[in-house]
Formats: sequence, C-alpha cells, structure tokens
Amino acid sequence: MPTTNNKINFPLWKFLTQPIFSSKTPAILNPKQFWYFHQIEYLERCWLNISRSEGNFHN
Repeated sequence: MPTTNNKINFPLWKFLTQPIFSSKTPAILNPKQFWYFHQIEYLERCWLNISRSEGNFHN
C-alpha cells in the first residue's frame, strides 16, 4: 500500500502563545482559521522579501 507524505507544519507554539486580550490582534481560537491566516501572513512575508530583493538589483 503506497503511503502519502501529508506533513503539515502547523505552527502550534504560535497558536498557543497568541495574545488573548489584545485590541490590535484578536485571538483566533479555531485552529483551521488560525492556519488560514498564518498562511496568508507567510505569503505576505515572502512577497515582501521578494520585492525587497528585487529592489536591491534595480538601483
């Protein structure tokens, strides 16, 4: 039987240590919703890094 490698790197520590009573960032208690927003933040950080690196080459 073939096995599939479905390894998901859920940011458990980030989920557990999120600020609960913060007015800036409300706590997300649903793990699926937290995972969704975490992926969006990850993509935004990647795009920001790409744009910074391309900005260095185009003086």
